[in-house]
Amino acid sequence: MEAVILAGGKGTRLQPFTTVLPKPLMPVGGRPILGIIIEQLRKAGVERIVLAVNHMAEIIMAVVGDGRKYGLRIEYSVEPFPLSTIGPLKLIRDLPEDFILMNGDILTDLDYTALYEHHRKSGCRLTSAVCRREVPIDFGVIQLDPASNRVIGFQEKPVYTFEVSMGVHVMDRRLLNDVPAGRAYGMDNLVHDMLERNEPICTFPFSGYWLDIGRPDDFERANVEIENLKL
Repeated sequence: MEAVILAGGKGTRLQPFTTVLPKPLMPVGGRPILGIIIEQLRKAGVERIVLAVNHMAEIIMAVVGDGRKYGLRIEYSVEPFPLSTIGPLKLIRDLPEDFILMNGDILTDLDYTALYEHHRKSGCRLTSAVCRREVPIDFGVIQLDPASNRVIGFQEKPVYTFEVSMGVHVMDRRLLNDVPAGRAYGMDNLVHDMLERNEPICTFPFSGYWLDIGRPDDFERANVEIENLKL
């Protein structure tokens, strides 16, 4: 298996922490979150990782190196300007037929091997890991008749349930044939374009631990909860 890790974002939601360090190098349990991810991928059988970098790229390259200290091969693809989450893949040569694509700020105990094998058996060109999230609303929610603006429904502090993308995918490189070069193009663009073509997108439902450390409160939570995770 091979993987691409997206590590080029500015981490604006984590400021002021990210004025000094790029987000993928933020320490969780004394280790950079990117280092934790790389170790997980190695244990899953990944032999080559490409880091798509832009913001503070030199620092990431200096800290992570060529992968020898992790026991695999690490290469870099430097974006000339931010290309979002799919655009950077157009710059990477020699991608395998299927590869893992993931964000560089995720703390999870997802089984990457199971995700990869699920994708290979699915027949889909894109498989996204998804988990269920409940979002509580701290207000009474009113439903209105659009014609009269009269109340036709009311819920006191409802809880809504969503299936959300974990930022971890397995992708067929042939999808890149339809991706425009030289401009920003994100996963949202890819999904919308695939849906417009009526092309199936598969999911890998996951009920374990998952946390995006993009916000200060989630970063603090990750440093508390990592003690109970076997990563």
